[in-house]
Amino acid sequence: MLNINNRTAQIKQEILVRIAKLQLEGKLEEGVHFIPREMAPKNRTPMRCCIYHDRELLRMRVLARLGWSIEDVDEERTLGSYAKEALAREKPTWPMLTVLHEACNACVQSHYMVTNACQACYARPCMMNCPRKAISVEKRAVIDDKLCANCGICLQNCPYHAIIKIPVPCEEACPVGAISKDENGFEQIDYDKCIFCGNCMRECPFGAMMDKSQLVDVINKIMDPTKKVVAMYAPSIASQSRAVPGQIETALKKLGFDRVWEVAIGADICAEKEAKEFEERMARGDKMMTTSCCSAYVRAVQIHVPALKPCVSATRSPMHYTAEIAKKADPDCITVFIGPCLAKRREGFDDEFVDYVLSAEELEAFLMAKGIEIEKMEQTPGTIIPTASGRNFAKAGGVAEAVRLRLKDDSILRLTKINGLNKSGMKVLNAYGMMNAGKIPSPKDCPNLIEVMSCEGGCIGGPSVITNYKQAEAQLDKYVKSGAQDKIEG
Repeated sequence: MLNINNRTAQIKQEILVRIAKLQLEGKLEEGVHFIPREMAPKNRTPMRCCIYHDRELLRMRVLARLGWSIEDVDEERTLGSYAKEALAREKPTWPMLTVLHEACNACVQSHYMVTNACQACYARPCMMNCPRKAISVEKRAVIDDKLCANCGICLQNCPYHAIIKIPVPCEEACPVGAISKDENGFEQIDYDKCIFCGNCMRECPFGAMMDKSQLVDVINKIMDPTKKVVAMYAPSIASQSRAVPGQIETALKKLGFDRVWEVAIGADICAEKEAKEFEERMARGDKMMTTSCCSAYVRAVQIHVPALKPCVSATRSPMHYTAEIAKKADPDCITVFIGPCLAKRREGFDDEFVDYVLSAEELEAFLMAKGIEIEKMEQTPGTIIPTASGRNFAKAGGVAEAVRLRLKDDSILRLTKINGLNKSGMKVLNAYGMMNAGKIPSPKDCPNLIEVMSCEGGCIGGPSVITNYKQAEAQLDKYVKSGAQDKIEG
């Protein structure tokens, strides 16, 4: 997994901060034009062939942060004209991802390569175990690419670790095969297959896979005195800083949000409903039930594992239930969910109660633009205090534990979790689907409740976080212990 501390993440953040500052000053239309040249001045060593190429790439990245698809860009138009149109935009544009071909390295097809660490050893396990006889040995092993099946057996058998895999990071990271090369060798996304897990965006070392920001849209609504904008922050957001309960609420209100809702409240509702649903399903003889709060997982089942559809909980997500509460409190309000997830942005398109979705990266940029430090804020208590288990929805195992705590009798529970929906995880899902369909036998100890998190570590490991998930988990634990209640109050 690519570390979150990298140059593409830094450039993304800088662009977002610059856009937010200009918009808050009322200078976005005229000032956005200068962002590329300010970030790539003439005296800087170019990253690509020349500084002008760097500026063109930055221009495209700015367009994505304004919320536009790079594929549809008119090269004759100015950044200012796109900024003007973004400020007049009423709804986010589809899809949420865009591919910057000029940044894409057009990586060669994934393959295996023998390095000079090869000793041409007498045992020659690479050659002896190759099922396609694609390896010959002279001074060192040589792989015939025409015969190679890319099975990796040679890599597994080499005692010197002299064989390495040369991956295509975005293709390797996609668990559902939604990314492939076009006729020019550049990557393209099949949105009929895509589950919007965000793995490609996180793993591309060239930053060619980009999410289209909604930050301009949200700031625009906040700056409109006729609008009432409410923030709904996911439990995972609390893991991205050293904040204690109440400080995030204060910071969000300083950003201009009229009201703040903690999505852990919706998580409590979700856990109650899933616990009741699980008991009902087991009583009627169902084999298993899976959780449903991870929208990337739900989409994966709908498209790629239809045999598992009957097992997915019918309960909606914490985001949905929190937005429903917000709309009931004020039907005319504009709801903004804030989380670490690209899939939630996709879910927001289909949710009648959710207007916009911001990422943890966008929230951080907004805070930086206004000079707000969450850790220095006073504590503003929320209207409703969620449970500890509701806040723990953000980490792997947290959803299942929240459901278990609400069961009348947890002795019927046989629990397992899929921590990260990679290619191996998809194989596991297919196996459970076949068990449910009766195509393969189910073992006696087969789990009857399966928690599935698309991101390793849970939501705190999402594709748009700003903190390593191990650090985030420790921070979330502190946050939960410092303020969560044993039951819902309010």
